[in-house]
Amino acid sequence: MTLLSELQALLGASHVLTGADADTYVLDWRRRYRGAALAVIRPGSTEEVAAAVKLCATHGVPLVPQGGNTGLCGGATPDASGTAIVLSTARLTAVRAVDTDNDTITVEAGCVLQAVQEAAAAADRLFPLSLAAEGSCTIGGNLATNAGGTQVLRYGNTRDLTLGLEVVTPEGEIWNGLRGLRKDNTGYDLRDLYIGSEGTLGIITAATLKLFPRPVASCTALLTLDSIDSAVELLSRARSGFGAALTGFELMSGACLQAVVRLFPQQRLPFEGESAASPWFALLELSDSESEAHARERFEAVLGAAIEDGLVNDAAIAANVAQSKALWQLRESIPLAEAELGKSVKHDVSIPISSIAGFVHNTNALLQARFPGVRHVIFGHLGDGNLHYNVANAPGQTEAELLALQSDIYGVVHDSVHAHDGSISAEHGVGQLKRDELPRYKSPVELALMRRIKHALDPQGLMNPGKVLQA
Repeated sequence: MTLLSELQALLGASHVLTGADADTYVLDWRRRYRGAALAVIRPGSTEEVAAAVKLCATHGVPLVPQGGNTGLCGGATPDASGTAIVLSTARLTAVRAVDTDNDTITVEAGCVLQAVQEAAAAADRLFPLSLAAEGSCTIGGNLATNAGGTQVLRYGNTRDLTLGLEVVTPEGEIWNGLRGLRKDNTGYDLRDLYIGSEGTLGIITAATLKLFPRPVASCTALLTLDSIDSAVELLSRARSGFGAALTGFELMSGACLQAVVRLFPQQRLPFEGESAASPWFALLELSDSESEAHARERFEAVLGAAIEDGLVNDAAIAANVAQSKALWQLRESIPLAEAELGKSVKHDVSIPISSIAGFVHNTNALLQARFPGVRHVIFGHLGDGNLHYNVANAPGQTEAELLALQSDIYGVVHDSVHAHDGSISAEHGVGQLKRDELPRYKSPVELALMRRIKHALDPQGLMNPGKVLQA
């Protein structure tokens, strides 16, 4: 029997896709990478994943794991050779258990993030991972890239929200590490090894995740500021004033929000005149365990002092849930507005918060000196030091002309990130997009250790080849 016929016998012919049926699985979300696949398989259980992986290992055929296919670095897209099998987790959607005494939820890798949030809410709990793609991204993909999102400041990245994993190894064995333990010091932490590995070491099939009490109340405000320096100082004050209750602190350049309201007229900035034309905006959210009145009193005290001291020029505090959602929709619509305006050179970087203002000032100047007129599209999660520092075309410059400069722009921005002790990937992963950049910024010792781990766990090199590490 051929591999495809063996897979059809194992999974059923309807779950082994070839030709045109596989087209949507070989193109990444940004439409940057289009590959080819020998087939796309959709196993319906961990046991089927293990059996399929074992068959592929026997035939020496590589595998590309794929969740919701919402990744931004080509990490779930096969190469153009057509020799790999794409393994979709789309049928692994079970919520296996909710344990409110232990505050955990165990879900399969194909569960859409929003479905996990809803399952937690049905048990009167909060699963705090939240990002713009939550209606289509999956837990497996979130784990593979150690996704961050808007509440990292309070709850941490996906890694911090994970207690246990179930993983299929490159040999087709199943490691069941779904222990809901907050303390387990019995050797190497395999969980942390697989999280963030982008499917290059094994295939995550399920996870046990942390739940939290639902906040009694929350307050959201959109603020206008003169500079990124003011935003960094405001963040320091907000941390002091709110402590752990500060759940979100998002930074957006004025150009970002002004593009949103221009392209999506149904959305409105809650400001007029000079405030609507502000060069910088900050979106803050406070969660409170006592009451709405207590939350608002704390919120207004800290923001009032910031306005009096000239850090904040104007503030719009949401009066209800609908207004809060509208403010967050402004923030979450920035990537959609970017897509409407055309392709840009995107960066997902992490900088020590104390260095963020200096990084932005210095990098803006470096780019203008070398590529006069390019536009800076800057937004992100200031609370955890993660900026989406994107570069758009200058007036009169075509999209093609900008993209022809992409590698040079990467060099300027990533060199500046490195000079400020930052990372060239904060929450999007490495995938194909940044694979060849890593040797420039990681030490030879670090890369050698990564390669040893890869070879030890995947000696045939069949797990998501061409991602993260160069061949």
